[in-house]
Amino acid sequence: MTIEGLQKLTLLDYPGHTACTLFLGGCNFRCGYCHNYQLVRGPRVPLMEESEFLSYINKRKGLLDGVCITGGEPLIHRGVKDLIEKIKNAGLAVKLDTNGMFPERLQELLEAGLLDYVAMDVKNSLARYPETVRCKGLDFSPIEKSIRLLMESGIDYEFRTTVVKGLHTAAEIEEIAKMLSGAKRYFLQQYRPAEQVPDGTLQQPSNQEMREYLKIAKGYLPAAELRGID
Repeated sequence: MTIEGLQKLTLLDYPGHTACTLFLGGCNFRCGYCHNYQLVRGPRVPLMEESEFLSYINKRKGLLDGVCITGGEPLIHRGVKDLIEKIKNAGLAVKLDTNGMFPERLQELLEAGLLDYVAMDVKNSLARYPETVRCKGLDFSPIEKSIRLLMESGIDYEFRTTVVKGLHTAAEIEEIAKMLSGAKRYFLQQYRPAEQVPDGTLQQPSNQEMREYLKIAKGYLPAAELRGID
C-alpha cells in the first residue's frame, strides 16, 4: 500500500467535515473516464510514508475532524484496516471511497466500527459493468452485496454514478435506480473531459440529459440529486 497523494484540506469531500484527503495507489478497474488514473497502474514512488501522514494529522488536531480515504481503490489493500484504526485512534472520523468490489473487507471495517461515512461508486447497470470498467470476465455480484451492506449498516453513506455520454442512457439509469431502491442518498455526477483521463474520446452529457436522468432516478430514489452540473 502506497500513499500517492494528499490534499491537506477539503471542505467538499467529506460532507459536514473539515478533512484531508488521502490517495492510495492501485485499482482493480480500468475506467476510461477516471480522473485519478495516474494512481491506478502503479507502482509509483510514494508521496510519503504512513508514519509521516500520521504525524501530519496528529499535528492538526482541532483543525481537521476527518480523513477521506480514496484512490485508486483503497480496499484492494489488506493493510488499509490497520491504517484506518490508527486514524480513528487519532480521534478523526473516516470517510471511505470504494467501488464495492470487496464486500468482505467492507463488512469487516463496518463491523469493527471503523467507518463513519462511505461513498460507493455504482459504475453502471450490472449488464454494462464490464464495458464501463474495462474488465471482462469479472464476477460483479459483489457490487450488490456491498450495496446491501451499506444500506443495512446504520452509518452515513452515499451512492454515486458518474454519467458518461454513450456509456449511460435512460435505460441504464433506471436499472441502477432500481438496484439502489430504498437508498437514502444517491448522486448523478456529470462526467467532464480532462487531460489526465485515459480515454479522450469520451463525451460529457448535456445538462438537459442529466436533468432527464434525474427524473428517472427520482422515480425510485426520491432523494436523488445532481452533482457537477455547470
